[in-house]
Amino acid sequence: MDANARKGRARDSAIDARILDVVSRHLSMYGYVGVSLAAVAEEAGTTRQALYRRWPGKAELAAAAVAAMEDKRQAEPADDPFTALVAELTDFQQGVSRPGRLSLVGTMLQDTTDPDVLARYRARVIAPRRRRLLAILEHARRLGRISPDADLEVALTMCTGAWYGRALAGADVPPHWPERTATLIWRALGGDVPPGVSDLR
Repeated sequence: MDANARKGRARDSAIDARILDVVSRHLSMYGYVGVSLAAVAEEAGTTRQALYRRWPGKAELAAAAVAAMEDKRQAEPADDPFTALVAELTDFQQGVSRPGRLSLVGTMLQDTTDPDVLARYRARVIAPRRRRLLAILEHARRLGRISPDADLEVALTMCTGAWYGRALAGADVPPHWPERTATLIWRALGGDVPPGVSDLR
């Protein structure tokens, strides 16, 4: 028997990716409680036994799906913090507008979602975005672009919370949402908005 046979078959990364993609969509569609390993296996074109060889149970599988969404971009100080804020909000809008992403946020707010899955979602998806936004606002404060006593804690939540409030109200996305949101927050923090930006509607 050759060495590869003695070690057993290597994991198929294509199957892994397919399973995690299906789990992510099912979390968005049905919530954590509604995720069925049998349904995941069927849609992914594999078996429950194959799932259990990779992950001990649903909590571990869901946590792995969340880990696959990890946001690894780093906060980088920009010469123009206002432009950086608009760019970050534009990236946020693009991400949260992907199919199932907003529903996934709702899943994470459910009491029935496994605590470890929620913790990983916060650490790998939510926290990196908040760190980058906070870094932009802190840099703006150091440069004197906003007030030295600006309430960055509340502003940080407003950056993305405005989107979720709009979605819950069933309102359409306003034109130029990133620029208009950045403008509102910037002014609230005592900053001067670049010429022409405030005319966007």
